[in-house]
Amino acid sequence: MSILDKIVADKRKEVDIKKSLIPTSQLEQSVLIDRATISLANALRNSTTGIIAEHKRRSPSKSVINHDLSVQEVAKGYETAGVCGMSVLTDGKYFGGSLDDLLLARASASIPLLRKEFIIDEYQLVESRAHGADVILLIAAILTKDEIKTLSETAKRLDLDVLLEVHNEVELQKSIMPSLDMLGVNNRNLKTFEVSLETSKKLSNQIPDDFVKVSESGISSVDAINDLRQYGYQGFLIGENFMKTDNPGEHATAFIKKLES
Repeated sequence: MSILDKIVADKRKEVDIKKSLIPTSQLEQSVLIDRATISLANALRNSTTGIIAEHKRRSPSKSVINHDLSVQEVAKGYETAGVCGMSVLTDGKYFGGSLDDLLLARASASIPLLRKEFIIDEYQLVESRAHGADVILLIAAILTKDEIKTLSETAKRLDLDVLLEVHNEVELQKSIMPSLDMLGVNNRNLKTFEVSLETSKKLSNQIPDDFVKVSESGISSVDAINDLRQYGYQGFLIGENFMKTDNPGEHATAFIKKLES
């Protein structure tokens, strides 16, 4: 079993338990369920930087990244830095995140929030909406074409933006459909964990221009972003580069200033 298979198997169990404890009808009573969402896709289209900054405590490939920071401070720091949006990891077992992180980020900042999660069930979409998310991530590697269609169409009905993540051409070809807003290319090989920006470059011309192109993983320099822009990318997801520091907001500020200069 790959690490991704393990994560998904655990996620299925977790979602089943959650459904039995907190039914969808209860999630729909949340005060956040009717708030107007903020489109990350629009923010990226109108941005000069395209930075989506991430809150991530740990990962299977890097173990601990940063356990010392409060998500509120990180969210405020990112917003002050001028990022387009913030990605919040909510998986507990493998990434040390939680839905509380999403709630705290929502209470602390008014930028678009992406719930970074292994979404396999429509229940998680309502859950995302109820905890203040504006955008959800769908991962092509763990979903069939029909599942991508059902989940993305449900997300749109809930007024959530959809970022669909692919790792290769096969995943990309099965994923292109009108219910997506953004297509993200993850530069990390899920089997080896090696990172190469060539993955984004190679797939760029196969992504239709209707979608905002996002490059994810391994982006740590202004040069890398300027390079990827030539391939039509408008969004750049940066996690570890900011989170491994003692003040992610300050580092994001310095990075964006350099990018705009």
